[in-house]
Amino acid sequence: MRNTKTTSAAHRIFGTSRDQASTLRRMASDDSSGGTSRGRTAGTRIIAVTSGKGGVGKTNVVGNLAASLAELGKKVVVLDADFGLANIDVLLGLTPRFHLGHVLFGNKSLAEVMIQGPNGIKIIPASSGMQRLAELTSEQRDYLVESFADLQSDTDYLLIDTAAGISRNVIHFLLSAQEVIVVSAPEPTAIVDGYAVIKIILKEDPAKPVQVIINSVQREEEAREVFAQINSVVRRFLGRDVNYLGHIERDPHVTQAVRAQVLVACQCPDAPASRCFRRLARAISQQAGVARVADNMVWEKLLNDWIN
Repeated sequence: MRNTKTTSAAHRIFGTSRDQASTLRRMASDDSSGGTSRGRTAGTRIIAVTSGKGGVGKTNVVGNLAASLAELGKKVVVLDADFGLANIDVLLGLTPRFHLGHVLFGNKSLAEVMIQGPNGIKIIPASSGMQRLAELTSEQRDYLVESFADLQSDTDYLLIDTAAGISRNVIHFLLSAQEVIVVSAPEPTAIVDGYAVIKIILKEDPAKPVQVIINSVQREEEAREVFAQINSVVRRFLGRDVNYLGHIERDPHVTQAVRAQVLVACQCPDAPASRCFRRLARAISQQAGVARVADNMVWEKLLNDWIN
């Protein structure tokens, strides 16, 4: 439980429940009128990145995609949402002192637990104690919602690196995010499991924007063939299409970068995989994104789905 001192601090920052509701309405008005105090015309794009199975390079994709978006001048935050096996900090050779649990049950702000990554990206480390989310008081929930809502004034993209598979927690993240990217690979098991996670998402939310990245292929034609297999089954059984976002070439530079605990897009910017990541980042940045209601309400839904 948050101690009395921290709870009081939260009240000083955010006020009473009535004050919080007023803050949320004001933020909604700011967003719907087309800007914030910084003059931004859209809120944060919340994109969950997932895979039907482990071993397809999802976390590596998230890290390199975040760095490539940052190269385009975007402000990117990565949330490591694999609460059992935190990966993004290991991938980058980082040793976080704090994590999201310290925001909830300690005395740290969200800004204090975020760590700096390559190209200026920010990372919210995972917490293996997130099962304690069920113990949150209403005040703690409000505090966490407000903390994340504050990100919208200074964040273009929140990339959520989910755990692999189709556990309840993963599905909650996918349904709560505005958009979903599914990372798959040419192996038959990855194709089948990729379809499985898409099926669950679209059964729950048929309108959810879903895009697919095919990782570790020899050439683009191979990636499109793999995507065509996935999409044909989606179309046949679910009655809609998913979008092909792009591919990443199989590249020995990626393995070398992982071993060195750096991102290939930063270490070897001219490598084939790095060029692929830059193309993916440009494709995402050129998309209009999801037409969003007030961003604070998105944060509230996202966080409440994790907690409940």
